[in-house]
Amino acid sequence: MNTQHLFLSSSTASATERWRQAFAAGQSLGAPALLKRLQGGAVERSMVWLSANDAQWPEHLRQILQAQPGARVVLLSGAPEPLEGLKALDAGVRAYTHAYAVPALLQEVATVVEHGGLWVGPDLMHRMVGSTQAALANRAAPAATTASSAVPAANPWTLLSAREAQVARNVSAGRSNREVADLMFISERTVKAHLGAVFEKLGVRDRLQLVLRLAGFPEPSPAPAAGSTP
Repeated sequence: MNTQHLFLSSSTASATERWRQAFAAGQSLGAPALLKRLQGGAVERSMVWLSANDAQWPEHLRQILQAQPGARVVLLSGAPEPLEGLKALDAGVRAYTHAYAVPALLQEVATVVEHGGLWVGPDLMHRMVGSTQAALANRAAPAATTASSAVPAANPWTLLSAREAQVARNVSAGRSNREVADLMFISERTVKAHLGAVFEKLGVRDRLQLVLRLAGFPEPSPAPAAGSTP
Protein backbone atom coordinates (compact mmCIF):
# COMPACT_ATOMS: atom_id res chain seq x y z
CA MET A 1 0.00 0.00 0.00
CA ASN A 2 1.24 3.49 -0.81
CA THR A 3 2.50 5.72 1.96
CA GLN A 4 0.00 8.25 3.25
CA HIS A 5 1.64 11.67 3.63
CA LEU A 6 0.20 13.84 6.41
CA PHE A 7 1.19 17.47 6.96
CA LEU A 8 0.59 18.92 10.43
CA SER A 9 -0.86 22.36 9.79
CA SER A 10 -1.33 25.19 12.26
CA SER A 11 -1.88 28.94 12.34
CA THR A 12 1.84 29.45 11.62
CA ALA A 13 2.59 26.49 9.34
CA SER A 14 0.97 25.18 6.20
CA ALA A 15 1.98 22.85 3.40
CA THR A 16 3.87 24.56 0.59
CA GLU A 17 2.78 24.30 -3.02
CA ARG A 18 5.87 22.21 -3.74
CA TRP A 19 4.90 19.73 -1.00
CA ARG A 20 1.42 19.48 -2.49
CA GLN A 21 2.93 18.86 -5.92
CA ALA A 22 5.21 16.16 -4.51
CA PHE A 23 2.38 14.39 -2.68
CA ALA A 24 -0.83 15.03 -4.58
CA ALA A 25 -2.77 12.68 -2.33
CA GLY A 26 -1.27 14.14 0.84
CA GLN A 27 -3.47 15.71 3.50
CA SER A 28 -3.02 18.70 5.81
CA LEU A 29 -4.45 18.14 9.27
CA GLY A 30 -4.46 19.93 12.60
CA ALA A 31 -2.71 18.25 15.53
CA PRO A 32 -5.80 16.58 17.08
CA ALA A 33 -6.99 15.16 13.76
CA LEU A 34 -3.52 13.98 12.80
CA LEU A 35 -2.99 12.15 16.10
CA LYS A 36 -6.41 10.53 15.74
CA ARG A 37 -5.51 9.42 12.21
CA LEU A 38 -2.24 7.86 13.37
CA GLN A 39 -3.93 6.05 16.23
CA GLY A 40 -6.60 4.72 13.94
CA GLY A 41 -4.40 3.35 11.16
CA ALA A 42 -1.21 1.43 10.46
CA VAL A 43 1.66 3.76 11.32
CA GLU A 44 3.98 2.03 8.85
CA ARG A 45 1.78 3.34 6.04
CA SER A 46 2.02 6.97 7.16
CA MET A 47 4.65 9.69 7.03
CA VAL A 48 4.18 12.88 9.04
CA TRP A 49 5.62 16.20 7.90
CA LEU A 50 6.16 19.01 10.42
CA SER A 51 7.22 22.60 9.83
CA ALA A 52 9.85 24.42 11.87
CA ASN A 53 7.73 27.55 11.33
CA ASP A 54 5.47 26.14 14.01
CA ALA A 55 7.26 26.90 17.29
CA GLN A 56 5.38 24.00 18.86
CA TRP A 57 6.94 21.39 16.57
CA PRO A 58 9.01 19.78 19.40
CA GLU A 59 5.85 19.26 21.44
CA HIS A 60 3.94 17.96 18.42
CA LEU A 61 6.80 15.55 17.71
CA ARG A 62 6.80 14.35 21.32
CA GLN A 63 3.05 13.71 21.19
CA ILE A 64 3.31 11.87 17.88
CA LEU A 65 6.13 9.59 19.05
CA GLN A 66 4.45 9.02 22.38
CA ALA A 67 1.30 7.89 20.61
CA GLN A 68 3.15 5.98 17.88
CA PRO A 69 6.84 5.29 18.70
CA GLY A 70 7.43 3.98 15.20
CA ALA A 71 6.06 7.04 13.41
CA ARG A 72 8.15 8.33 10.52
CA VAL A 73 8.43 12.10 10.90
CA VAL A 74 10.10 14.68 8.66
CA LEU A 75 10.86 18.25 9.75
CA LEU A 76 10.85 20.98 7.10
CA SER A 77 12.72 24.23 7.73
CA GLY A 78 12.70 27.44 5.76
CA ALA A 79 16.32 28.05 6.81
CA PRO A 80 17.99 24.73 7.69
CA GLU A 81 20.90 25.00 10.10
CA PRO A 82 23.01 22.41 11.96
CA LEU A 83 21.88 23.03 15.54
CA GLU A 84 18.21 22.75 14.65
CA GLY A 85 18.93 19.67 12.55
CA LEU A 86 20.80 17.97 15.38
CA LYS A 87 18.01 18.84 17.81
CA ALA A 88 15.42 17.39 15.45
CA LEU A 89 17.35 14.16 14.82
CA ASP A 90 18.01 13.73 18.53
CA ALA A 91 14.29 14.19 19.21
CA GLY A 92 13.37 11.43 16.79
CA VAL A 93 12.73 12.83 13.30
CA ARG A 94 13.84 10.67 10.39
CA ALA A 95 14.62 13.54 8.01
CA TYR A 96 15.40 17.24 8.10
CA THR A 97 15.35 19.25 4.91
CA HIS A 98 14.44 22.55 3.27
CA ALA A 99 10.76 23.45 3.27
CA TYR A 100 11.03 24.83 -0.28
CA ALA A 101 12.91 21.91 -1.81
CA VAL A 102 11.71 20.95 -5.29
CA PRO A 103 9.03 18.22 -5.44
CA ALA A 104 11.48 15.63 -6.80
CA LEU A 105 13.78 16.13 -3.81
CA LEU A 106 10.90 15.86 -1.34
CA GLN A 107 9.92 12.58 -2.99
CA GLU A 108 13.53 11.39 -2.69
CA VAL A 109 13.52 12.26 1.01
CA ALA A 110 10.34 10.24 1.44
CA THR A 111 11.85 7.25 -0.36
CA VAL A 112 14.93 7.26 1.88
CA VAL A 113 12.79 7.41 5.02
CA GLU A 114 10.47 4.68 3.73
CA HIS A 115 13.50 2.39 3.41
CA GLY A 116 14.61 3.05 6.99
CA GLY A 117 17.23 5.70 6.26
CA LEU A 118 17.89 9.17 7.66
CA TRP A 119 18.05 12.33 5.55
CA VAL A 120 19.60 15.69 6.31
CA GLY A 121 20.84 16.58 2.84
CA PRO A 122 24.49 16.55 1.71
CA ASP A 123 25.30 20.20 2.40
CA LEU A 124 23.87 20.14 5.90
CA MET A 125 25.47 16.76 6.61
CA HIS A 126 28.90 18.15 5.77
CA ARG A 127 28.31 21.21 7.97
CA MET A 128 27.05 19.06 10.82
CA VAL A 129 30.01 16.70 10.56
CA GLY A 130 32.44 19.62 10.52
CA SER A 131 30.75 21.26 13.52
CA THR A 132 30.74 18.00 15.47
CA GLN A 133 34.39 17.33 14.68
CA ALA A 134 35.38 20.83 15.77
CA ALA A 135 33.43 20.52 19.02
CA LEU A 136 35.05 17.19 19.80
CA ALA A 137 38.52 18.54 19.01
CA ASN A 138 38.05 21.52 21.33
CA ARG A 139 37.02 19.52 24.35
CA ALA A 140 39.37 17.53 26.54
CA ALA A 141 40.24 14.23 24.89
CA PRO A 142 38.39 11.47 26.75
CA ALA A 143 40.28 8.54 28.13
CA ALA A 144 39.57 5.62 25.82
CA THR A 145 38.56 3.29 28.63
CA THR A 146 35.33 1.72 29.75
CA ALA A 147 33.54 2.98 32.86
CA SER A 148 34.09 -0.31 34.71
CA SER A 149 37.60 -1.16 33.57
CA ALA A 150 40.98 0.49 33.17
CA VAL A 151 41.62 -1.56 30.01
CA PRO A 152 41.80 0.83 27.03
CA ALA A 153 39.09 0.45 24.42
CA ALA A 154 40.21 -0.85 21.04
CA ASN A 155 41.38 1.90 18.70
CA PRO A 156 39.00 1.84 15.70
CA TRP A 157 41.68 3.28 13.42
CA THR A 158 43.54 -0.04 13.62
CA LEU A 159 40.64 -1.74 11.83
CA LEU A 160 41.11 0.38 8.72
CA SER A 161 43.53 0.10 5.84
CA ALA A 162 45.76 3.09 5.09
CA ARG A 163 43.45 4.25 2.29
CA GLU A 164 40.32 3.76 4.37
CA ALA A 165 41.88 5.72 7.23
CA GLN A 166 42.72 8.56 4.84
CA VAL A 167 39.13 8.66 3.57
CA ALA A 168 37.79 8.50 7.14
CA ARG A 169 40.04 11.36 8.23
CA ASN A 170 38.93 13.61 5.36
CA VAL A 171 35.24 12.75 5.71
CA SER A 172 35.41 13.37 9.47
CA ALA A 173 36.74 16.85 8.71
CA GLY A 174 33.46 17.60 6.92
CA ARG A 175 34.63 17.18 3.33
CA SER A 176 32.28 15.91 0.64
CA ASN A 177 33.01 12.79 -1.42
CA ARG A 178 34.00 15.00 -4.35
CA GLU A 179 36.41 17.03 -2.21
CA VAL A 180 37.97 13.84 -0.82
CA ALA A 181 38.33 12.44 -4.34
CA ASP A 182 40.13 15.58 -5.51
CA LEU A 183 42.47 15.58 -2.50
CA MET A 184 43.36 11.90 -2.87
CA PHE A 185 43.50 11.90 -6.70
CA ILE A 186 40.99 9.07 -6.94
CA SER A 187 37.48 8.81 -8.32
CA GLU A 188 34.39 9.70 -6.34
CA ARG A 189 33.21 6.14 -6.88
CA THR A 190 36.37 4.85 -5.16
CA VAL A 191 35.78 7.21 -2.24
CA LYS A 192 32.27 5.80 -1.85
CA ALA A 193 33.66 2.25 -1.91
CA HIS A 194 36.25 3.04 0.77
CA LEU A 195 33.67 4.87 2.87
CA GLY A 196 31.28 1.93 2.64
CA ALA A 197 34.05 -0.35 3.91
CA VAL A 198 34.79 2.08 6.76
CA PHE A 199 31.13 2.19 7.81
CA GLU A 200 30.92 -1.61 7.77
CA LYS A 201 34.14 -2.17 9.72
CA LEU A 202 33.30 0.40 12.38
CA GLY A 203 29.61 -0.46 12.63
CA VAL A 204 28.33 3.05 11.82
CA ARG A 205 25.56 4.25 9.48
CA ASP A 206 26.59 7.77 8.56
CA ARG A 207 29.22 10.51 8.79
CA LEU A 208 28.06 11.81 12.17
CA GLN A 209 28.33 8.37 13.74
CA LEU A 210 31.78 8.04 12.17
CA VAL A 211 32.99 11.25 13.83
CA LEU A 212 31.69 10.08 17.21
CA ARG A 213 33.16 6.59 16.75
CA LEU A 214 36.66 7.96 16.08
CA ALA A 215 36.55 10.71 18.73
CA GLY A 216 39.34 10.47 21.30
CA PHE A 217 41.36 7.83 19.45
CA PRO A 218 44.72 8.81 17.92
CA GLU A 219 45.58 7.63 14.44
CA PRO A 220 48.37 5.02 14.54
CA SER A 221 51.64 6.09 13.00
CA PRO A 222 52.18 4.56 9.55
CA ALA A 223 54.38 1.47 9.56
CA PRO A 224 57.97 2.15 8.41
CA ALA A 225 58.82 1.10 4.90
CA ALA A 226 60.64 -2.21 4.51
CA GLY A 227 64.39 -1.84 5.03
CA SER A 228 64.14 1.58 6.69
CA THR A 229 65.83 2.42 9.97
CA PRO A 230 63.46 3.03 12.92
